Amino acid sequence: MHVVCLDLEGVLIPEIWIEVADRTGISDLRATTRDVPDYDELMRFRLDLLEKHDLRLPDIQSVIATLSPLDGAKAFLDGLRDTRQVAILSDTYYEFAHPMMVKLGMPSLYCHRLEVDADGRVGGYRLRQVDPKRRAVEAFQSLCYPVLAAGDSYNDTSMLAAADCGYLFRAPPNVISEFPQFAHTDSYDSLRSMFDAAVTELDPH
Repeated sequence: MHVVCLDLEGVLIPEIWIEVADRTGISDLRATTRDVPDYDELMRFRLDLLEKHDLRLPDIQSVIATLSPLDGAKAFLDGLRDTRQVAILSDTYYEFAHPMMVKLGMPSLYCHRLEVDADGRVGGYRLRQVDPKRRAVEAFQSLCYPVLAAGDSYNDTSMLAAADCGYLFRAPPNVISEFPQFAHTDSYDSLRSMFDAAVTELDPH
């Protein structure tokens, strides 16, 4: 049995911060892990913007509630879960992700927590652990599960490197260019075929 580890935003659902930026008009919130390799730097930048514009957790959640999974994502995920164990490894937050998980059929999600005061102001965040995607892959492997993985951003590359087979999915040109060692695709059907071929290669029997 293999475990498939998937990124969430940009792979299965829209980029939450981009949607918030577009709805609020705060264009600087469009920056994501596709643009900024240092996650802590990116989050400090985001938190400063939230404070500056008095944008609170309920404001963000109201945007998330209107979102739907990317076209084809639910069928792709359902197909994988018919034959594989699937883990969603994300640098999002449980306070953001729950509505989208319901729409995706409640797959297993491993992400982080926000620090929120009684008035809904987001004052900080608590990472599950340092480099959590890579370490989750290594944890599955320590249990003797081969791991296949796919993601689209800088913060996915250590996960892809640690996996037995890792692929970029709908990644921007800058990430594809900087990490040519990872095959890439923009199609769910193609990604599923790549996973299936990898399983055959890893376990020909």
